[in-house]
Amino acid sequence: MTLLNLAEICPSTHTLGPGQRFVVWVQGCCFNCPGCVSPTWIPQTQATLVEPLPLANYIISQPGIDGITVSGGEPMLQAAALSELFSYLRQQRDLSIICYSGFTYEQLQAKSEPAISQVLNQIDVLIDGLYVAQLNDNQGRRGSSNQVIHFLTQRHVKEADFFTQQPRDVEIHVREASALIVGVPPINFSSHFKHALGS
Repeated sequence: MTLLNLAEICPSTHTLGPGQRFVVWVQGCCFNCPGCVSPTWIPQTQATLVEPLPLANYIISQPGIDGITVSGGEPMLQAAALSELFSYLRQQRDLSIICYSGFTYEQLQAKSEPAISQVLNQIDVLIDGLYVAQLNDNQGRRGSSNQVIHFLTQRHVKEADFFTQQPRDVEIHVREASALIVGVPPINFSSHFKHALGS
C-alpha cells in the first residue's frame, strides 16, 4: 500500500492557483533552502499518513473545488503516492492539478523513476526550482525569479499572468490553537504579521 505523508491540507483557497483549490503540503524535503517559508515541513519524518483513494474522495467532496495544488516539503519524493492520488481524482473529475518542486523540470525528466514521469504527465502546471531568497522579486506564485512556470497542458496558459506577475496575497486560516498561512507570502510578510499580532 502506497501512503502519502502529509504535513498539512487546506480544503479551500484562492491563493495558490486559479479558481477554488484544495491544497496538499507533503512532509519531507531533500533541500534546505535558506529562508524557506515552511521549515517545519523539511524534516523527512512521519507526519500524517493517508491513503490516496480516501484523500481523493475527500477532495472531490469539497463543494466548488476547481483543482488541487501540491507543495511541501518536496512533492516529488512522494511521486508514487501522488500519481495514485492524481489518477483517482482524474477518474472522477477533470480537476486542474498544479505542483511545486525544488527540482527543475529538466532534472525530473532525467530521473529514471516511472512515478515521476507519471506525475509530470498528470499535472497541468509545474512550478520548479529551488527557492533563492536573494531572487525573491515579490511577483506571482513563484518564490523567486529563478523558478520557472511550466504549462504542461493548455489549461492555464491564458492565466499566465496569475502565476508570473499578479501581486501576491495570502489567506490566514485560523484553527482552534493555530493559524495556517496559505499562499506565497509577499516580502516582509512575516514581520508585518508578527507586528499585527503585537509580538
